[in-house]
Amino acid sequence: MGAARKPGNAQGQMTKSTEYFRGVWAELKKVHWPTRQQLLVYTGVVVLSVAIVAILMWIVDSALTLALARFLP
Repeated sequence: MGAARKPGNAQGQMTKSTEYFRGVWAELKKVHWPTRQQLLVYTGVVVLSVAIVAILMWIVDSALTLALARFLP
């Protein structure tokens, strides 16, 4: 036997959805949004960090490739 549908179920779902989105909106108001200048600085730091890590990985990969080429025929 299935669960019986309640006549006011759609209204209850609408109320829950409305409350949920009001809560989401209230939380978004509490968020500290960076200024345009901060965003540019943070983006630059991330791009620079990724570039440095990529270069370091390339150096390690090249060194390991050369080392293996010497020991393997």
